[in-house]
Amino acid sequence: MTMLLQLAFLFFMGSVIGWGLEVLFRRFVSYTNPERKWINPGFCTGPYLPLYGFCLCALYLIASLENMIPIERSFWNKTVLFLVMTACMTLIEYISGVFALKILKVRLWDYSNEWGNLQGIICPRFSAIWAILGAVYYFMIHPFIKTALIWLSHNLTFSFFIGMFFGVFFIDVAHSAQLVAKLKKFAEENNVIVRYETFKEGIRTSYTASAKKYRFFRPLHSNRPLPDILKDIRDSFEHRKKN
Repeated sequence: MTMLLQLAFLFFMGSVIGWGLEVLFRRFVSYTNPERKWINPGFCTGPYLPLYGFCLCALYLIASLENMIPIERSFWNKTVLFLVMTACMTLIEYISGVFALKILKVRLWDYSNEWGNLQGIICPRFSAIWAILGAVYYFMIHPFIKTALIWLSHNLTFSFFIGMFFGVFFIDVAHSAQLVAKLKKFAEENNVIVRYETFKEGIRTSYTASAKKYRFFRPLHSNRPLPDILKDIRDSFEHRKKN
């Protein structure tokens, strides 16, 4: 079985499981959701978050290179391993946030109120959470991942379902890209950064005001023209500095 197929399988698992974790975190833990609503954290229609897919691939690759760390004592070996995992996942988060912010003009998440944050994209508290997730992955999940990959190598017909997932995923991403283009156009015309969560809440509010049912699995589908909703919540967006 090729490494490409292994990583595709891990991306599939990470994206779906990560989406589920985000849904539970926002529903029961996040202080930004005091009303405890069920919130779809994704940009796409389907239940997956690519960020977590990339992170699971990174965790697997780093954990597989454990024996290359030139430290004999187990405690310090694991400490270095978890620090590398934390740094790698924080870097993935930062690159994703910067890309969305600088290229798409959309702020997907906002850590501006967190201590020690960098551009509101990463912060020590969430890096610590990444460290905990890295440790949980290593001790509780990595052995099962290796078992799952062995199972996959003996059941390659399952790769059909992985291919089907990516087929649906790419179609979904292409559809979402059209919406992103509209958000970017609005942001550039009004010299603002669109806050993704505020935008989604604006859509939810629009459905509530019209007494129509909000669609959890289509969080960005609006019952009104998007420019109208964006104009209604324009004051809540960040103003960009003019070059």
